[in-house]
Order: sequence, then structure tokens, then C-alpha cells
Amino acid sequence: MLALRLIFESLGFAWRALKSNILRTVLSLLGVTIGIFSIIAVLTLVDSLEKNIRDSFDFLGSNVIYVGKWPFTGGGGRDWWKEYITRPNVSYAEYRFLKANMKTAETVSIFADVGGITVKAGSSGISQITLKGADLDYDKVFEINVENGRYLTNDEIEGGRNVVIIGYEVAKALFPNQPQPMGEIVKIKNLKFNVVGVTKREGESFLGTPSNDYSVIIPYDAFRKLYQTGTGRWNELGSDIGLRGMATDIGLVELENEARGLLRVKRGLKPIQKDTFALNRPEAIANAISGVFDVLSIAGWIIGGFSMLVGGFGIANIMFVSVKERTSIIGLQKSLGAKNYFILFQFLFESVFLSLIGGLAGLILVWLLTLAPFGSLQVVLSLKNIILGLGVSSTIGLVAGIVPAAMAARLDPVIAIRAT
Repeated sequence: MLALRLIFESLGFAWRALKSNILRTVLSLLGVTIGIFSIIAVLTLVDSLEKNIRDSFDFLGSNVIYVGKWPFTGGGGRDWWKEYITRPNVSYAEYRFLKANMKTAETVSIFADVGGITVKAGSSGISQITLKGADLDYDKVFEINVENGRYLTNDEIEGGRNVVIIGYEVAKALFPNQPQPMGEIVKIKNLKFNVVGVTKREGESFLGTPSNDYSVIIPYDAFRKLYQTGTGRWNELGSDIGLRGMATDIGLVELENEARGLLRVKRGLKPIQKDTFALNRPEAIANAISGVFDVLSIAGWIIGGFSMLVGGFGIANIMFVSVKERTSIIGLQKSLGAKNYFILFQFLFESVFLSLIGGLAGLILVWLLTLAPFGSLQVVLSLKNIILGLGVSSTIGLVAGIVPAAMAARLDPVIAIRAT
């Protein structure tokens, strides 16, 4: 009951202080508003940017390690590529070896792709399409949502048959009047392929990363009829192997260790020799730029910190004036039995509420910012940042009000009640 009484009385005093000199109060709270806006706006933009970037790499899947020639994040130094360019490509024989021997992998898949392909159907055509060669478990490594039709069958994969799954935009361009073009024929490099499925529309990602909307998927052996793949270093197209780990393998440590050991054995590498392959994780790409997000967050805290420092002094000034204006009321409350802690908490609550008003104004400005168009970047004010903004503004109010509240609590009731 006492806490509720303190809260309601403090709300009343804070509202009266706001109304009695609204210009002074608004100017004093402006620092808190700008500070909260600066911090939460930067954190919101950083969080949204990070989420959009991570979502852009969803096409790489999760809980997966990729075996390839090149590392996802490159290396150090100007000539870092020289170490990797002489490596052999991942081979079909290595894929078969891993598939037969991996114990910690839920799925082992081989795939290859090439861009800039033109796909035709009758008199219609669409260019700059990505052609992908996939095996039976490709859809278990990547997220392939076949909306119409079906995925490739084992017989089609093993026989390298000329069947194809086309992306949403490919189907729209080639068969505008056919929502389900299964059984239709498309031409890829002058070879006829029978359409067996159409993928669900994915839309454009923030970074413009590859989308199944503009891709076609054919059996891996059918892909090898069109393009030479193998371990050659210059004249052959490289493949990659996807390894999906078990749900119980936290951090995919066991999967990575087993894959590295088997590949070193397969390639006949001696213990002192470096790996001639890369084991890539999708999260490595996002983690490589996480340092940029940290710097931006720190910059937001620094900019907002100065504004909140000014705002804190403004709230402290309001509270000192409030204590002076209400000295006789404080004396009367004490003469009627009010304890020191009651007076202390009364002014502390008032200070916190005033600061919260400034913080809420800053959060409203951030929310208005999220309504502005940012192209493909989706900016969202998260509950975490709302709570953080309210928490920071409350802390500023608490710190700014502690000295005036302590002064009010220590007033002598006889002297205070005579004050004018």
C-alpha cells in the first residue's frame, strides 16, 4: 500500500511540475530524449542490419559445414589467394568417400553451380539464371521449398536424367499463363529438360544474395554432362560438399574433426602438411562483420551518453527547484509523521517518472524512424531495445534525483514548515 501511495503521489507531483513550467521541464528533459533516441536508434539500426544480413545468408542453411576449395572469408594479406588457388577442387570420389564413411553427419550432399545461364521455353527466354547440379540430399542441406510439383527422385539423380526444378521468377517468365508448368520442356544449353517442380517465391534479400527465384536445379550427373567437374585446378568447374551435422553435435565439433580427418586421409596428406581444402561455416560470414556492429553500438552509446549527461543535470535542476518550492509541504508532511524514507522515495519516484517521460519521447521518435522507408532493409524496434531505453532513462532519473531527494529527506520539519 505504501509503495502504491508513493507512486501515485509522485506521479501527481511530476505531472504538476510538468504543467507548472512546461517550457522549463521540456527543455530539461530534451537531453534525455535525445540521448535515448541516439542510443536506441543506433542499436535498432544495428540490430536490424545484422538480422537482415544474417537472413540474407539463410540460403546457406544452418547446422552445416561446407567442404570446398576456397574459404568463405578469405585470408590475410594482399596475396592471400595464392595459397588457395593451387588447391585441387573437391571431387565426386571424395563425396562418395565421405558419404560412405562419415559417422557424425546426418546428410552428405554434393553440388555445383554456374551463373549467367539462359533458359528458354518456346519463344520465351530468361537470362542471368543460376544453374545448379544437385544430388538426392541437396534439399536436406539447403532450404528448397517446392511449391508446385516435386523434388528430384533417386532414379532421376542416379540416371542423370534431363529433369529440372525451376525457380518462381523463371516459371513466371517462361510460362506466364501456366501456374503449374509441370511436364513442360525448357532448354538449357540446347538440351531439353522436363519441368518437374517450381520453387516457392523467396523475394529479394537485403544483400541481394542468391535466390532460388532465379535458379534452376538439375541432377548432378546431368550437370556434369554440361560442365566438366573434377579435381582439375584450371579447366574444370569446382564442386562443393555439404555436411549437415547431428542435432546433438553442439558447435559441429565432432563433424568438423571427422570430416577433416577423412579428407586428409583421402588426399594422402602428411601430419606436417596443411589442409588443401576449406571447411566453411555459414555463420563465419556474419561473424566476420560483427566487429563493425560492435563499433557502431559503442558509437551510439558515446553520442547518447553525452546527451543523457546533459539531460541528467536538467532533471537534477528540476528536482532541486522542486525541493525548494515544496519545502513547507515537506515540513508539514514530516510534522504529520512522514518518515525520511517516505520523502526520499517520493522525490526519487518523481525524478524517475520525469526521466521516463523523456525516455518515452525518445522511443516514440525511434518508432517513427522505423516507419520510414529503407529499401529492402527492414527496421524493427525490438522489445529488448524498448526495455533497454526505459531502463537507461530510469537509471538516469534515479541518479539525477538522489541528491535532491536526500536533501529533502534530511530537512528539519520545524525549519522547513516556516519556509516561504
